[in-house]
Amino acid sequence: MATGFTAPGASGTRAEVLRRERRAAALVVAGVTVVSAVAGVAWAFLAPAERLVVVEPDRGSVLTGESAHQFDALAVFVLAGMVIGVLTAAAVWRWRRVRGPILLGGLVVGSLLGAFVMRLVGEAAAEVLHPRPENPAVGSIVAFAPTVSAWQALIAQPLVATLVVLIWSALSVADDLGSGQFQPFGGEDPRRGLLAPGPYGSAISYGPYGGPGANGGSAPGFGPAPYEGAGRGNPDR
Repeated sequence: MATGFTAPGASGTRAEVLRRERRAAALVVAGVTVVSAVAGVAWAFLAPAERLVVVEPDRGSVLTGESAHQFDALAVFVLAGMVIGVLTAAAVWRWRRVRGPILLGGLVVGSLLGAFVMRLVGEAAAEVLHPRPENPAVGSIVAFAPTVSAWQALIAQPLVATLVVLIWSALSVADDLGSGQFQPFGGEDPRRGLLAPGPYGSAISYGPYGGPGANGGSAPGFGPAPYEGAGRGNPDR
């Protein structure tokens, strides 16, 4: 007997599903951008400034070891982007109802925009924390605000976010990722048939000889057969 099953949680027409997923993607873009802006302010406090000593008017010399702070600031920015990518991907994946390519696209766009915003906000906040004096005196030490010099650092956040979602999608045991929508962009869920045995039968086939007890016979027993002459006298005696 075949029993039909439908995917749980399926609701709405294709247009309604698309509208819901687009709205969710827009919220993801806005949310990731705001979180990245806050992370940019945190980066301004964490990234070290580069200090120089003024040797002549409008000329300075980098102190020993201070040039490495340029790499330190870049490394802190990349690590901050990776952390945000993991956290935002985890938060987006929890939104089970709208999982799919549209939500992933919103996460990627939001991560790219968020990384750019984090750079702008972080560098602006760093300028406020480390203002550059107009005419520093000779012999004084001036701190230069940290900057993100390499544009490649901007791809760390969207790359990590995308990888996290793809890994969880590969590990998901549900064809619809738990969203209730089997189509790529929504739509009605197809019915799937599953062969199941009847209430008292078995779905196992025994070939041309039938099952146990076929043709009016009885099921074979287990163990040694009983002795046919038990309980009767021996005719040879």
